[in-house]
Amino acid sequence: MAFHPNGPHNGPDNRLQGALGHIRVLDLSRVLAGPWCSQNLADLGADIIKIERPGAGDDTRAWGPPYAPDAAGRPTTEAAYYLAANRGKRSLTVDIASEPGQALLRELVRHCDVVIENFKVGHLKRYGLDYDSLKAVRPDLVYCSITGFGQDGPYAHRAGYDFLIQGMGGLMSVTGERDDLPGGGPQKVGVALTDLMTGMYATVAVLAALTHRDRTGEGQHIDMALLDTQVAMLANVGSNYLNSGKRPTRWGNAHANIVPYQTFACSDGHIIVAAGNDGQYQKFVEAGGRPELARDPRFATNPARVQNRDVLVPLLADMVRERPRAEWIALLEAVGVPCGPINDLDEVFANEQVRARGMEIALPHPTAGQVKLVRSPMRMSATPATSDKAPPLLGEHTDDVLRDVLGKTDAEIAALREGGVV
Repeated sequence: MAFHPNGPHNGPDNRLQGALGHIRVLDLSRVLAGPWCSQNLADLGADIIKIERPGAGDDTRAWGPPYAPDAAGRPTTEAAYYLAANRGKRSLTVDIASEPGQALLRELVRHCDVVIENFKVGHLKRYGLDYDSLKAVRPDLVYCSITGFGQDGPYAHRAGYDFLIQGMGGLMSVTGERDDLPGGGPQKVGVALTDLMTGMYATVAVLAALTHRDRTGEGQHIDMALLDTQVAMLANVGSNYLNSGKRPTRWGNAHANIVPYQTFACSDGHIIVAAGNDGQYQKFVEAGGRPELARDPRFATNPARVQNRDVLVPLLADMVRERPRAEWIALLEAVGVPCGPINDLDEVFANEQVRARGMEIALPHPTAGQVKLVRSPMRMSATPATSDKAPPLLGEHTDDVLRDVLGKTDAEIAALREGGVV
């Protein structure tokens, strides 16, 4: 039988129908990696209590513009960056530097299954909010620490940022145009991929730790590091290096081992052509009216095309440039050559498949009227992910959490406010 020491978490924000409706999370994290993890858990039904600094809150509340507009189109103070990672949570403001604030959080931990934090190594120990201190309060606690470099090692004391880790962890060494071409050189990925992947790995680790707790009653400390995640997500590129000893190079939008497998400029935009075998390549050039490029022995096989890519690719580029993007996609789809557009975000959110899957959502919001967000991609038949609560205002749920979770009276809450604790 599953071990649930707290039982179901009752309260106005509880969603017992969700897969994690019985789980409550104390979220001490801010910016992106930690909030991305807790937002995943919120989408799955967990009750997330987001702890924020009084008067300021999560750093990303100030990371604008852009800000969500109100009904009249005027910008509010709700930064779009903050909105991206905080839906489905309850915001509680607490001064964790004060002893009463620390005592309040320890009291909350007794009612929580998980703590997520992304402070520098050792920072929370001074407040009695580190894993060992909180484990004494709740022995079966799952405590997830997210840092740049982990809890040990020579870099443990350093602050870690996504951009720095993309560089240190090798991602930028394989991202960007070839050094011998115009614009060549290392590039970061256009979104904070290392932060996001760390948040995803942290989500998996938290769920695994909860499963272990439910079987054994034992909690544990999860040590997540951005650098570890970045090295792990090198995937086949990292494996290729370890097993060959050869450093990979940047290929821009091309492929090291397949030609053509890259982007091409059409007369009105760009497409991706991914000809994974000789038959697809032959159909590609036939569709473009250049069948002789398949008969030429320099280009007839993929190894030959790789060897002669500097001759072939300019010829293909000239061929593709003669037609508009939509015509190329129609031609290549008709003959089974993998291809696709490079969409800007206008085109992404207007795409019929994206719209059919309901990826854009609008949620009611106290100051903006409504905010537009991206729905969780997790589709589950029995316990569907829910994205039904907008990211909270700063401290929006302070009274509710203190009253519903801790049973504080109105007089006690007023005293906490007067003392600057919340």
